[in-house]
Amino acid sequence: MAAFDPWSPQFVADPYPAYADLRARGRAHRFAPTNQWLIPHYADVSALLRDRRLGRTYLHRFTHEEFGRTPPPAAHEPFHVLNGNGLLDLEAPDHTRIRRLVSKAFTPRTVERLAPTVHRLAEELVDGLVADGGGDLLAAVAEPLPVAVIAEMLGIPEPDRPLLRPWSADIVGMFELNPTEEAAARAVRASVEFSAYLRELIAVRRTAPGEDLVSALIAAHDEDDRLSEQEMISTCVLLLNAGHEATVNTTANGWWTLFRHPEQLAVLRAAPDALLPTAVEELMRFDTPLQMFERWVLDDIEVGGTVIPRGSEVALLFGSANRDPARFQDPDALDLSRKDNPHITFGAGIHFCLGAPLARLELAASFGTLLRKAPSLRLAAEPEWNPGYVIRGLKEMLVVV
Repeated sequence: MAAFDPWSPQFVADPYPAYADLRARGRAHRFAPTNQWLIPHYADVSALLRDRRLGRTYLHRFTHEEFGRTPPPAAHEPFHVLNGNGLLDLEAPDHTRIRRLVSKAFTPRTVERLAPTVHRLAEELVDGLVADGGGDLLAAVAEPLPVAVIAEMLGIPEPDRPLLRPWSADIVGMFELNPTEEAAARAVRASVEFSAYLRELIAVRRTAPGEDLVSALIAAHDEDDRLSEQEMISTCVLLLNAGHEATVNTTANGWWTLFRHPEQLAVLRAAPDALLPTAVEELMRFDTPLQMFERWVLDDIEVGGTVIPRGSEVALLFGSANRDPARFQDPDALDLSRKDNPHITFGAGIHFCLGAPLARLELAASFGTLLRKAPSLRLAAEPEWNPGYVIRGLKEMLVVV
């Protein structure tokens, strides 16, 4: 029996046998090490993402004490202020208000306007990899593309952009299960530094607005509603973190998947234009970068006959749901032409990923450019996985062109 063990390198490298075991054994499983309920089935994960009896926060209804939780340490406050004012960790009415305002600045037209920039950046990055005869695909293409795009959207000056990825990496370290005090200290420091940087940028844009998203967020309002400065800062950080962490890992994990399925890679190389749209969706389903999405139980719920009481935390297992044979035909097979593919990699309900169209654009540009300009791309060494499980990705991907 494969064990669910998110701190085991073997499990992180291949969690799917453990997911199959969880699905076979039931619909809700108490996991004592994190004091959570694991939910492995597609139908349950999909339903609970939309269930208003659950929330990303409980503070809109309860104090920590009323909810039976210990408040976070005072030293962690900068992280929680930053994270708690972002869309991902808010519930109605604040979530509704902020998402409505942010959506005005984050329109399909914005994404469409970015398309030439995304394709140009992808071309430049892949040209560099080809000129070098190969290298680390993660550092050369997967990472810089989405970071540059989000930085371009936010209007962050080019010399400052190298600051973004380290800040983001330190902040998202707190989303792992039972983070260490060292990880918490790094997240707090990054939260303070990133917030101070954005506060200065917002002050500049107030007096000299541009065509960027920060200027649009300053201008966005609906009747008397406006984003507070903290909400703007938290929104920008969320857009960076959510807007590139998943895309980086989808790119690298996707190529690792393709290299392990040479027959599917050959089919994709033979007809890249025709297959790319479904291939991108299938790679996101097959090995999703966000393996788990946590939510608080605000009112008692029942899953498969198990009552999960208010005050509990559920861990919705996206990676397991995307491989559930009850929803996907032959789910452990990679099928780049798969048509019936309602994967939940972008979530569902009110927290469905706002940046999904941009992520799809970046992934299509990245994979498409590599297929076209590096048709003989091959793996130089088997990659290692980062220790993190919730946001799951490779340390590097060494390739030869």
